[in-house]
Amino acid sequence: MSAAGVLRGIHFADVPPSQAKYVMCVKGAVLDVVVDIRVGSPTFGTWDAVLLDDVDRRAIYLSEGLGHAFMSLEDGSTVLYLCSSGYAPGREHGIHPLDPDLAIAWPTTTRAGTPLSPVLSEKDEAAPTLEEARAQGLLPTQEQVDTYLAALNSPK
Repeated sequence: MSAAGVLRGIHFADVPPSQAKYVMCVKGAVLDVVVDIRVGSPTFGTWDAVLLDDVDRRAIYLSEGLGHAFMSLEDGSTVLYLCSSGYAPGREHGIHPLDPDLAIAWPTTTRAGTPLSPVLSEKDEAAPTLEEARAQGLLPTQEQVDTYLAALNSPK
């Protein structure tokens, strides 16, 4: 559950095994954002967003090797995840969600139209920018993701 303005992410896990996610908002509303963090991908550093809420009941699937973030648009917004692998703190990383190079268009008003300011956790506030994460070797490559997914899908 998140209060209005809470901004979570951009989170991702090491590849392998990474973590695919199916995400939905069962109460309230969030702007859900997916960022391509795969070094070597033709869409590296680009993002897309979708409104997840308790009215339209949309959900989003994020494959391995992508970054995930959301901003709550009203108090009590509740987001559920179905994940391909369990949470493993040692394999989890983040990118600062307000990285100016990513230029994500975060909402400035709640679903009701009142002003909204981003509220970040200490962990997300301290996260590196996308370029810093790349320089630190934290990001997966397109090749790593492709190899891992091919291994998952190969006959045993």
